[in-house]
Amino acid sequence: MRHEAAALDVIDDLRARVAAAPRPPAAPTAPAALPAAEASFARALAEERGLPLAAVQSALANARYNATVSRLMAPAATTGVRQRSWPGYRARFVEPIRIRGGLRFWQENAATLARAEQTYGVPAAVIVAIIGVETVYGRNMGNFRILDALYTLAFSFPATPERDRSDYFRGELAEYLAATISQGVAPESLRGSYAGAMGMPQFMPTSLRNYAVTANGRGGLPDLIGNTDDAIFSVANYLAGHGWQRGQPVFAPVRLPGNAATLVEGGLAPTLSWQQLTNAGAQLSRPPTAGVVSGGLGDDGTLRWSEHKLGVVNLPNDPAGTVEHRVGTPNFFVITQYNRSYFYAASVADLATELEKAYRP
Repeated sequence: MRHEAAALDVIDDLRARVAAAPRPPAAPTAPAALPAAEASFARALAEERGLPLAAVQSALANARYNATVSRLMAPAATTGVRQRSWPGYRARFVEPIRIRGGLRFWQENAATLARAEQTYGVPAAVIVAIIGVETVYGRNMGNFRILDALYTLAFSFPATPERDRSDYFRGELAEYLAATISQGVAPESLRGSYAGAMGMPQFMPTSLRNYAVTANGRGGLPDLIGNTDDAIFSVANYLAGHGWQRGQPVFAPVRLPGNAATLVEGGLAPTLSWQQLTNAGAQLSRPPTAGVVSGGLGDDGTLRWSEHKLGVVNLPNDPAGTVEHRVGTPNFFVITQYNRSYFYAASVADLATELEKAYRP
């Protein structure tokens, strides 16, 4: 009996050792079946990016439809003309918490911001303002699973006859899966916004690929979630990559004529020359001064913005029936490439102005 007991002890010891031994990760297994659209998407992505088909299929099988994502992305229900309030929108972002937090963020990261400004020509105040508007300097980066958000919008976008962005989100989902699978990151592990944006600057997957950079020349991938330096440099690189003009303001110091509304084209690119605006009755509103957002003078002391195309920007307060008009330089329209909204770009510029006025090194 003692021999039998000893044998059982040895077997138990072996079992314990086997259970404790590290095991290689299991290879992803393809689900029994994916819906036709997802199966076709998986095959195309695997072939185009050289990814294991089973890994793509497994990721899609683990993705879950998120009703909250769909609700947040759905167009607002209206019973007529949508009410838009520029003062209300502005007040959400140009407010004490973001101003105080922005000044603290600027002071804590002054050296990195100065290097980014020197490298890319984008003012520190604008970089800080974008990170402040997007995530309150990293405090609110989103808690949605990126995989679920992109999957929901790629295959169940809340479309209307006038608006269906499912193709765009399929492209972002493809980029996200390609990046995570190729880098050995579990696609379901990352979290961000309900639209699938990530990190302090809220980059979409294609922006991560095209514009995210490391700040200190280190090897490896940029980290926009935990590395503030990378986030700062990546925002500056994004704006520079979209045509930021070094040393130029966001708004030109111009007083527009009473018929300014007739000069608004509503696009995301400037189209009017300074001569066209002056012919329409526009004038310099004050002696221009140096200032990165609305001072008007370039680094060389000239009105360099007047040499570029400009655009008249309308900022309506529909409930009150009033509209504020400003003259945007090319840099204003660069900010709209970050978020395709006049309200957004003007809020970034106004927050940057407040930060610039209050900042003390």
